[in-house]
Amino acid sequence: MQWNDQQQSVFLDRYALKDSEGNVVEHQPQQMWQRVAHAMADSPEEENLYYNVLEGFKFVPSGRVLAGAGAGRRSTFYNCFVIDIKSRDPGCGRDSRTAITETISRMVQITARGGGVGLNWSVLRPRGAYIRGVHGHSSGAIGWMRGADAMADQVRQGGSRTAALMFILEAWHPDIFDFVNQTERFSRANFSVAVSNKFMQAVIEDQEWVLQFPDTQHPAYNAQWDGNLERWLAKGYPTVEHGRYPAREIWTHICDSAYRIGNPGLVFLDRCNEMMNTAYFEEAICTNPCGEQPLPASGCCNLGAVNLAAMWDGQDIDHDLLHATVTTAVRFLDKVIDKSAEIDPEIQQVQDNARRIGLGTMGLADLLILKRLRYDSGEALVFIADLFAEIRDVAYQASVDLAREKGAAPMFVASPFLDSPFILSLPTKIREGIKAHGIRNLQILTQAPTGTTSIIAGASSGVEPVFSRRFLRKDATGEHMVTHPLFEGRGGPHLVTALEIAPEDHLAVQAVIQKYVDSSISKTINLPRDASADAISRAYVMAYRLKCKGITVYRNGSLEDVLTEMAQCECATCSLR
Repeated sequence: MQWNDQQQSVFLDRYALKDSEGNVVEHQPQQMWQRVAHAMADSPEEENLYYNVLEGFKFVPSGRVLAGAGAGRRSTFYNCFVIDIKSRDPGCGRDSRTAITETISRMVQITARGGGVGLNWSVLRPRGAYIRGVHGHSSGAIGWMRGADAMADQVRQGGSRTAALMFILEAWHPDIFDFVNQTERFSRANFSVAVSNKFMQAVIEDQEWVLQFPDTQHPAYNAQWDGNLERWLAKGYPTVEHGRYPAREIWTHICDSAYRIGNPGLVFLDRCNEMMNTAYFEEAICTNPCGEQPLPASGCCNLGAVNLAAMWDGQDIDHDLLHATVTTAVRFLDKVIDKSAEIDPEIQQVQDNARRIGLGTMGLADLLILKRLRYDSGEALVFIADLFAEIRDVAYQASVDLAREKGAAPMFVASPFLDSPFILSLPTKIREGIKAHGIRNLQILTQAPTGTTSIIAGASSGVEPVFSRRFLRKDATGEHMVTHPLFEGRGGPHLVTALEIAPEDHLAVQAVIQKYVDSSISKTINLPRDASADAISRAYVMAYRLKCKGITVYRNGSLEDVLTEMAQCECATCSLR
């Protein structure tokens, strides 16, 4: 695809190297590829290897890497982080003003350095709860969320990029109705409900659901309450009930809010932990802002994407090129861990322990169009399954090879790792390699949305279908009218857009890909403007039954000013062109 004005605008704004006065000193992507390859390599041979995979956007690292590598400053190359609410003083409980304000300060520092942040607020006592130390009552979790969101809204990352947050609340929390019944979205935060297997069962079977919170007067509260209700109850510690409701009543409020304002999404946090390779030593508490990585406290995203459209040789996928690209991409992302500046010691320690990377893809929709496969067809699902199984196997083999060369991740322990559900799905040969040599990266695969990086690569975003044949995109660089080049002058039943695909077919693609991804997937389930809240409910239940790890729905019109679909127009003088 030819380099266009929008790509050049995004490249210059986000990724081109600038001097100390802010003047652009890189004007072509080739200069960026050379800079990044040189910065990440430790030898001329390695530099050539990296340049060859970056050239032509065959592999596209995260924007943090593209902008920061070799830029003459010690930058963090990680996109997003999950932090927990706690104080540096171990004597302070997590549900204390000190812990909350220190955590918000940490969040602001991370966002100011270009990172998105996920926070699970369930550790905070509910609105109206008595606070003995000040003889007052708590403002609740939502008030603190609003304050944190407002502070993040003041941060401008690099002048044009704004802060990105994810706020999560557990379905058992007494503030859950306040959380899901907000009349407007946060300025900078997506928000999701963490729903357990028990809650989903209660919804499906129309059972009662208890809203409860630990007894804040219990002697163990400050020292042992960490936001995990099941762990608290397992110790025999008491809770205070805040009401019993039909689970479906809570569910209805969740779906109505998603209908109105496009949030909340759902995170199936139990499933994330059950399937996590690293569950034997850490616990996922939240996701990053786009939901593709459930992470432990102080976990971070280390992202990059293989451009599937660039694997097309004119007739079909070039499998040799795909294998070489995936293999080099794994090596590159592993090197990012060693080259990135430390953002704080705790994050660095968590990353050093697991050496977590997040290799994903972009250009899936483009590849399907090139193969003349309709995105929502049975043939496409078979093709997608085979393709992502191939990527999984090559990526895991590359990490085994790195372990043999450089050593396994410090927290690798053969028996629990090899017994985890995702690892059990790998081919026997790879599992034998892990047993013999260990593995360099304990999590390897994710599917991020690849927003602006897919724009400069000229590829469709992540694993999404093409949003529309023609649409107006509004972002920090202005308004851009986008027409997908593979639709121009072409016809055929395989040319399908997001709103022409039924929700169950969106979910079918997500579920198939999830089988071959050890982390999670950023995927939007698009619904037409006239879809009902009941349609959202059905999509949410289907996502759970298909073993997805999370779901986000977007009813057309519920979140304005992001993507606006436009009718096709070929008029030479039309302002839409």
